[in-house]
Amino acid sequence: MEYTHIVQYYETDRMGITHHSNYIRWMEEARIDFLSQIGWDYAKLEEMGIISPVLNVNCDYKISTTFSDHVQISVKVKEFKGVKLHLAYEMKNEEGKTVCKASSSHAFLNREGRPIRMKDEQPELYKVLSDLAAE
Repeated sequence: MEYTHIVQYYETDRMGITHHSNYIRWMEEARIDFLSQIGWDYAKLEEMGIISPVLNVNCDYKISTTFSDHVQISVKVKEFKGVKLHLAYEMKNEEGKTVCKASSSHAFLNREGRPIRMKDEQPELYKVLSDLAAE
């Protein structure tokens, strides 16, 4: 799944390059868009009583981006075992060069903060994510 982010002026620093913290925000944007694309909008998950906190984030910065650059972000399911979802991101500039490779890990919890057994409690979502992990 792909998502495009256009670098905003406020995301740059005094050197005119994108501040490193923004790439993590773009991962969040891409993840929310990814969930919508697979039919599991984040708002829908929250209505169902599912929350998905971030457990881990890792970014490997390759090339700087600047104001008004278009960054194409691909999101793939790296691993899914039922409670934890591991995503991989690749961000490319308009020339197709990789600007950042990243990953994030998320849990699926109920409103009380307890892990959800996705296979038993949300079998449809479990199947979608399992199938994507197998690709």
